[in-house]
Amino acid sequence: MEKVKFETMETKEIKFGKNNFIEVARKKAITQEGENEFLSISRGYYNQENEKRYKANIAMPYEKDFINNLIESLKSI
Repeated sequence: MEKVKFETMETKEIKFGKNNFIEVARKKAITQEGENEFLSISRGYYNQENEKRYKANIAMPYEKDFINNLIESLKSI
């Protein structure tokens, strides 16, 4: 079975509520066959020890047209 190595290239965090956050990250999946960049959006919270805990995640293509369409869709609703 082929191993996949994940590399986080950049992250931004948006805090909301008492202890919640959204993390937007640009990541790269690396295999022997090549690399694939993707955008990851995760929702999480900080526990009582102020450690990050993640609840949900979605990954999508890191492609300019897709990202621009996503941004425009978010702005329009």
